[in-house]
Amino acid sequence: MEVHNLTKKKEHTVPLLPLRGLLVYPTMVLHLDVGRDHSVQALEEAMMNDHLIFLTTQKDETIDEPVEDDLFQVGTLTKVKQMLKLPNGTIRVLVEGLDRAKIDKFYDMDRYYAVALQILQQSEEKDAETEALTRTLLDYFEQYIKLSKKISAETFATVSDIEEPGRMADIIASHLPLKLSQKQSILETIDIKERLNIVIQIINNEKEVLNLEKRIGQRVKKSMERTQKEYYLREQMKAIQKELGDKEGKTGEIADLTERIEEAGMPEHVKKTALKELDRYEKVPSSSAESSVIRNYVEWLIALPWTNATEDDLNITKAEQILDREHYGLEKVKERVLEYLAVQKLTESLRGPILCLAGPPGVGKTSLARSIAESLGRNFVRVSLGGVRDESEIRGHRRTYVGAMPGRIIQGMKKAGTINPVFLLDEIDKMSNDFRGDPSAAMLEVLDPEQNHSFSDHYIEETYDLSKVMFITTANDLGSIPGPLRDRMEIISIAGYTELEKIHIAKDHLLPKQMKEHGLTKGQLQIRDESIQTIVRYYTREAGVRSLERELATICRKTAKIIVSSDRKRVIVTDKNLEEFLGKKRFRYGQAELEDQVGVATGLAYTTVGGDTLQIEVSLSPGKGKLVLTGKLGDVMKESAQTAFSFVRSKAKDLELEEDFHEHYDIHIHVPEGAVPKDGPSAGITIATALVSALTGKAVRKEVGMTGEITLRGRVLPIGGLKEKSLGAHRAGLTKIIIPKDNEKDLDDIPESVRNDLEFFPVIHADEVLNIALAGDGK
Repeated sequence: MEVHNLTKKKEHTVPLLPLRGLLVYPTMVLHLDVGRDHSVQALEEAMMNDHLIFLTTQKDETIDEPVEDDLFQVGTLTKVKQMLKLPNGTIRVLVEGLDRAKIDKFYDMDRYYAVALQILQQSEEKDAETEALTRTLLDYFEQYIKLSKKISAETFATVSDIEEPGRMADIIASHLPLKLSQKQSILETIDIKERLNIVIQIINNEKEVLNLEKRIGQRVKKSMERTQKEYYLREQMKAIQKELGDKEGKTGEIADLTERIEEAGMPEHVKKTALKELDRYEKVPSSSAESSVIRNYVEWLIALPWTNATEDDLNITKAEQILDREHYGLEKVKERVLEYLAVQKLTESLRGPILCLAGPPGVGKTSLARSIAESLGRNFVRVSLGGVRDESEIRGHRRTYVGAMPGRIIQGMKKAGTINPVFLLDEIDKMSNDFRGDPSAAMLEVLDPEQNHSFSDHYIEETYDLSKVMFITTANDLGSIPGPLRDRMEIISIAGYTELEKIHIAKDHLLPKQMKEHGLTKGQLQIRDESIQTIVRYYTREAGVRSLERELATICRKTAKIIVSSDRKRVIVTDKNLEEFLGKKRFRYGQAELEDQVGVATGLAYTTVGGDTLQIEVSLSPGKGKLVLTGKLGDVMKESAQTAFSFVRSKAKDLELEEDFHEHYDIHIHVPEGAVPKDGPSAGITIATALVSALTGKAVRKEVGMTGEITLRGRVLPIGGLKEKSLGAHRAGLTKIIIPKDNEKDLDDIPESVRNDLEFFPVIHADEVLNIALAGDGK
């Protein structure tokens, strides 16, 4: 035979084509799609020679680049009958199986694999046993076809015409739904009788499985007939109930829901959807899981406010009294709310504004929103957005999901009960995103006055009007709010409270609230005014009043214990006994530094918890001009330090320094509190001042604080957060503040009580800064 001649040549090798999840038997003709580089090269090699190629199957079809150990050793020698290149780059091949073969030697030809083969053949001679096995197999295959109905009668006719028993076993095996390992086992079985026995056993097992499936199908059919019968009887029961006027059961429930839909005041398109869903609910059996899904959806549509609204109380005087009673200070915010009321009174129609109250924790952002609702006479609802990572938290889940529900906006509207509440979106800067979507992008539609009249929730599906809602958001850090979202809001900054404001808030709001919560009366506890001032100065250091309230709560707890455990009926807290209640003083009030120091300058910083002071330290040591920066500084602050250093080098002559001073010293710039990240350009002039002080030996005035960005030419550029920084400087006891000239316009925002205690020095150039800050120079 031709195959024997080819395989006996020592030099001749046959290209190898590995198959994934597929197996070819001898005499089979079928199409293959080939795409892997090695396989394509093997095909091309076969086409250039005698069209012969060896096909064997991978043990693991997930491997892209199989080696010898990844392949079964027994496969099929085939002839390539036709090859066609497809548009997607793969090649479609028509092959014909010739003989079983076993790999004798494996060759890596770099571009493809080749093998030397041993042909596995056995005579197809028939005897009585072989004939009996062949007839049994054919009979079993006919029975299998009748049960399966997936194989045509023509296939059986074709198989029954095959005279060779081994070939018949192969063809029948190729039509059975076998695992790859079973097909390979048949391919590796050379003995004809053994192969026939294996296929007979497999086809007998398949017949049993098909018989079992048939019995299961009959049981399911009976169950379905029973369900249909129950549905018919249930419909009859409903008809009987209707005739008898019986409103109990599902019929009465449908009537009740229909009445509630009519009374809900829904828009016509929503009402149409609700009635359509109710009709579906009536037809679905109560035992069905879909029944509860439809019922919940209809209940949500009914529960949402569609037309119910509160009437705005447009009495501006009353609104002003409420805001003043609940909040001390915060004039700008109160003014903005009163402006809104005045415009609404004149126009009698106004889309709700989107206000963003931005400021440190504890300044009263959330309570202010509640007071705004009270002053307007509107319902108030609050939704916290802190930690929201999933877009469906805002837009809701589609009803196809298990446990689906509306988003937080629709839930809040249901809770409010009216279409025009004051809706507080708390901590809007704490949202984040992940693979489940970007919730801040979903908020764009909610907070855009041009779009929110037709807000779409995935669960409700119908559009909902949010244009009459007054949205108020709160944030600690505006920097973490995406630009498009921030653009839709009117930012109102709440910088924090002055010492005087904190004392008033403690006396008029915090202390009465804590005494009430701890069961104390006015006669049982008295805290002197100077003691409240001491608490503010020495036990708290914050922009808001949250820590102050905690300290007052501590005093109230200890007072309650004293009154309950002793005969004392009254406790008076003074400066003399304050440490008995709160312990030792935690903070130093007064000068940021106790004395003028060389190489230490006080800068002003703006943080998410308000303004604060920042010490910049510079030390010199013999070296070769190395500049070291420490204190967990951000990239912008490091660049400011480099800029300040370059400026000082350029001014060496004017500062009476040696022009090559940087070649004799290593300069170390450090910002204390090294665990706290620090960044921003506004420490530029502070770093320059500390550098000059260290290099010249002139001390920096202890009462001076400064803020401003510096350029290489020494110009002082404007900064942000002047109000917050000024309050922080005031808390630290500084009296002289150096600011950029361009920030002079921001002084009007600083409370008058703080402005009176601070002396501001607007400057244009760093030379002015040095004249003011260094002791012995200038003021």
